[in-house]
Amino acid sequence: MTTWKLMDAKNKFSEVVRRALGGEPQRIERRETDAVVVVDAEEYDRLTGGKPSLVEFLLQGPDWSELDIERDRTPLRDLDL
Repeated sequence: MTTWKLMDAKNKFSEVVRRALGGEPQRIERRETDAVVVVDAEEYDRLTGGKPSLVEFLLQGPDWSELDIERDRTPLRDLDL
């Protein structure tokens, strides 16, 4: 994996992208403790498992259309006010 300083990566962004598309992840450091890694989309999908978005996940859930969620309005106890 090649490591770039942020300024160098900005100046040679096309090369960073070309290398990432070639299968070589590119690490870009803004500071020593602050970095990102550029990978091609295929590798990203493989690493993340192609997880569905939140909306897709919720739409794949169970069918709740027949669930009775009406509130029982009968009083629980008699109150003398």
